[in-house]
Parts: sequence; C-alpha cells; structure tokens
Amino acid sequence: QVQLVESGGGLVQAGGSLRLSCAASGRTFSEYAMGWFRQAPGKEREFVAAISWTGGTTYYKDSVKGQFTISRDNAKNTVYLQMNSLKPEDTAVYYCAAKYRGVVPTTPNGYVHWGQGAQVTVSS
Repeated sequence: QVQLVESGGGLVQAGGSLRLSCAASGRTFSEYAMGWFRQAPGKEREFVAAISWTGGTTYYKDSVKGQFTISRDNAKNTVYLQMNSLKPEDTAVYYCAAKYRGVVPTTPNGYVHWGQGAQVTVSS
C-alpha cells in the first residue's frame, strides 16, 4: 500500500512558477511509476506528466512540454512537478498517483493510488 501526500500548491500570478511535491509512504517507492493529473472545475481529470519507476523515462501532455518538468528522488520517496510560465488555464487541483512497476499509464484508470490533491490557482 502506498499513501501519497501532495504539497506546494497555491496562488501565483500568470508567468510565475510553482513546484509541487508528492511524498509517498512505504519502502518500495522506487518500484512505482508516478503520474501527475489535474482537474479543473467542471472538467474531467486529465493527464499532465508521468515518470517511470526507474526515473529513466518521462511523459508529458503535449501542451505542457517545455513548461512542466517531472522528476523523482527515490531516496526521499518524493516526486516533483516543476511548473514554469504558468497560465490561468493551468488552474486546477493537481493530483499525484502511483502504479506498481510495468507500463507507465497516461490515463487516470491506470493508477491505483492517489493523493488528496493540491490546489493551484493562476491569476491573470
């Protein structure tokens, strides 16, 4: 069982940056692929970024490539999402998710474990 806790959300002006963190419990964090998703009001949860359990491969939603960076520190049981040049349309609740080994999913139903979410609000 993996428990996930996001932090680092908040209010930022357009063009600003935030770094989200997701701390995981358990000793096998290094065997989990990790993903970040977001959900804006009235919209479905959408994929943002993912990283393989080895950290060697990353995946991004096309619209955030070059803007967001996912990384992980297995020694700290933490995955990060660095978000730069934020826009009002990036406003959403951001969730991290974990899936044990295997293929890295880019859809929500590919993940078993979820955090509680972190609000990111970008003002214009």
